[in-house]
Amino acid sequence: MALPGSLRRQPANRGLVSHCTHHHIVVFLLTFFSYSLLHASRKTFSNVKVSISSQWTPSCLNSTAPELRPYELWNSSHLFPDAEEATLFLGTLDTIFLFSYAVGLFVSGIVGDRLNLRWVLSFGMCSSALVVFFFGTLTQWLHFYNKWFYCCLWVVNGLLQSTGWPCVVAVMGNWFGKAGRGFVFGLWSACASVGNILGAFLASCVLKYGYEYAFLVTASVQFAGGIIVFFGLLTSPKEVGLPELGADEDGSVEEDANRPLMGSDDADDDDRNCSVQVADTDDQPKAIGFFQACCLPGVVLYSLAYACLKLVNYSFFFWLPFYLSNNFGWKEAEADQLSIWYDVGGIIGGTIQGLISDVLQKRAPVLAISLLFAVGSLFGYSRSPNSKPINAVIMAITGFFIGGPSNMISSAISADLGRQDLVKGSSEALATVTGIVDGTGSIGAAVGQYLVSLIKENLGWMWVFYFFILMTTSTILFISPLIVREIKLLLRERRLRMLAE
Repeated sequence: MALPGSLRRQPANRGLVSHCTHHHIVVFLLTFFSYSLLHASRKTFSNVKVSISSQWTPSCLNSTAPELRPYELWNSSHLFPDAEEATLFLGTLDTIFLFSYAVGLFVSGIVGDRLNLRWVLSFGMCSSALVVFFFGTLTQWLHFYNKWFYCCLWVVNGLLQSTGWPCVVAVMGNWFGKAGRGFVFGLWSACASVGNILGAFLASCVLKYGYEYAFLVTASVQFAGGIIVFFGLLTSPKEVGLPELGADEDGSVEEDANRPLMGSDDADDDDRNCSVQVADTDDQPKAIGFFQACCLPGVVLYSLAYACLKLVNYSFFFWLPFYLSNNFGWKEAEADQLSIWYDVGGIIGGTIQGLISDVLQKRAPVLAISLLFAVGSLFGYSRSPNSKPINAVIMAITGFFIGGPSNMISSAISADLGRQDLVKGSSEALATVTGIVDGTGSIGAAVGQYLVSLIKENLGWMWVFYFFILMTTSTILFISPLIVREIKLLLRERRLRMLAE
């Protein structure tokens, strides 16, 4: 008994291996390291929060010490009377950054689908590097400290950094098809974690000279990376005369290899009636509108789920070094280095879970299982003892079950959503869909960063972890309709295979 084409399981890596060229490798590496550098500059801010807080508050109150005059000159850096207010402002800066980043993602996705992706990405990298230099280095060298100036710079930085993710995902989606996408994007999405590790390493190496040098080093490396991207990145195969994805596929191997990921055969009739149609007035690909992209199946559910999950993931990103230093009393440089293990867990988790989703040809069930384990790992990490080896192990496990699903949603699943068969006649949808998913996630993360600082100051760190558990559970609830649908598809495929034997 022959199986329907959409239910025949194809080798996930067959199309990938047969079409991989040295151009694919160069694109993989350039997009990987370009976003790694963007994340490294973000990580620098979280790694030097303790130093910045110390700079912005009086060091001690000693009644016998002579008072230095003029007061305004020697105390111009003391923006806050105590560390608690400085911590709250640092959380506010995180929130400001993420809100502007979220708004920028919605815009950058639309812009990326209409302009040259290489130009947009290179401009964002170089401009963001200059803003980071002004924020952390130039203000310290000039001894200029102003809360409103810091806020304005961080708004601009969020808008510029938002050009990165939609562009690199769109470029990767242009070069790598559905076959093996879970594994390829799972491995590639480690770019954010590698950037975190790089940022933590660079910051810890130069922190002893002053936090301004941590900003200087990461900004310089990011600016150089933007120049390399401008002259070296190929945004699509057609730029070097290679066929675009699907143009040289035989039969329906590429179409069937991953079709069940975003839809079911039962819904085909309905889907045909709500397809995003674009008039074929010419041969050039056309970009779909924002609301058309929102109407694609799975986009809204995954966006809401990612809002909850990115809140947790980015809270670890922004607050983990501060938490380790504040809660356990460890040195800032040691806390920076130890926080790397969370990203190591995320790298391994994203790769393995992406590979499993390729084998099953389903994403949602893999996410659900990982997130259920994430709830347990969060509970365990909240009770981690004052032991660096034990803390590192539990931290890596937590990163595996939280960072892995986060990487999958933001990369492989976004690419699946932006390359659906429903987007007929409009191949330029990937950056827009990626911007919607990541932008919604960043809104959730932005709200979360302020809530984390607020909960920590009023209730303590333990309640912060309870908040993380609630958000992780909410992620599962948002994708539960997709989980049910994909499990039904798996059972249906299994029954059909049993009948065919």
